[in-house]
Amino acid sequence: MRRSSSPLALLLLGLGVFLLVLAPMLAWYVKPRAAVNPVDIDVTAVYTGTGSYFDVDEAETLREKRITVTQRVRGDVGDSERSGRAVWDVVTTVDTDKSLPAADPHDALDFSTARWVTDRRTNRPAHCCQEQPYHEGEAYLKFPFDVQKRPYRWWDSQLGGAVTLSYRGTEKIRGYQGYVFTGTVPPTKIGTRQVPGALVGRPEAAQVFAEEWYSNHGIKLVVDQATGRVLSAQLGPRQTLRAPGGTKDAVVLLDVPKLSHTPATQEFAVGKAEEDGVRLRAVGRTVPIGAAAAGFVLAAAGGVLLVRGRARPEDG
Repeated sequence: MRRSSSPLALLLLGLGVFLLVLAPMLAWYVKPRAAVNPVDIDVTAVYTGTGSYFDVDEAETLREKRITVTQRVRGDVGDSERSGRAVWDVVTTVDTDKSLPAADPHDALDFSTARWVTDRRTNRPAHCCQEQPYHEGEAYLKFPFDVQKRPYRWWDSQLGGAVTLSYRGTEKIRGYQGYVFTGTVPPTKIGTRQVPGALVGRPEAAQVFAEEWYSNHGIKLVVDQATGRVLSAQLGPRQTLRAPGGTKDAVVLLDVPKLSHTPATQEFAVGKAEEDGVRLRAVGRTVPIGAAAAGFVLAAAGGVLLVRGRARPEDG
């Protein structure tokens, strides 16, 4: 008697080996290529809080007023594909109840635009594609994928510099757990602005270049560990004017101790984090484990059948 290989045994063995090879490839090769910043993003985040702002029409600082900050982020798909980077255009408006709803964002209390360009895998700044302004740090609109329990350098656009945020544990946002990072910004001179001298206590001068100062009462970000998406944000911006060389604030331009994501913004962020997290876990964990388990079973079954073979009489 001699044994011949069963086609079924060879098929099972081949398929099992294929799945065993595929499993680590999904975890080590495919997942890192799936964990990239998108290029077709179109997201709006809204913050609200109560504080003070300088009303130009009334020439005084009004207090205990509602402040709304709207930040819209849209990806430039064309520039992203040409550069291989994530190119995102950011429009930020600061409104009071007087300017909402705004037909034109330029009617807001403050209006600014920026172009944020990052390496799609590391989230680090990529200085190209007409980036504006030049920025540094590890996080701004989002954190890197696979967030660690360590300090991160977060770009503060109002400061024009990076702020170190420290890890402070975990917190659930709408039932979804994220990592908490906090930090503050001490009073820092960020520029000058030409204003009437009387506005900053220099009535003898028609115009002066007042110093513009910025600080932040407190930054608190709750971040999804897998995707780096910001689930909830709370800021405390304070902007003031001082007389040239002055040591005290003469005018409060904006002061909101707690400016927080609205519930709708939180809900959207959590939903996207859950959706993207499921996809990343499927590619990096669920599918590789399933492929490895199935591959082992199929390879074992094929090996057993191959060893046993199929007996048939010898010729002659």
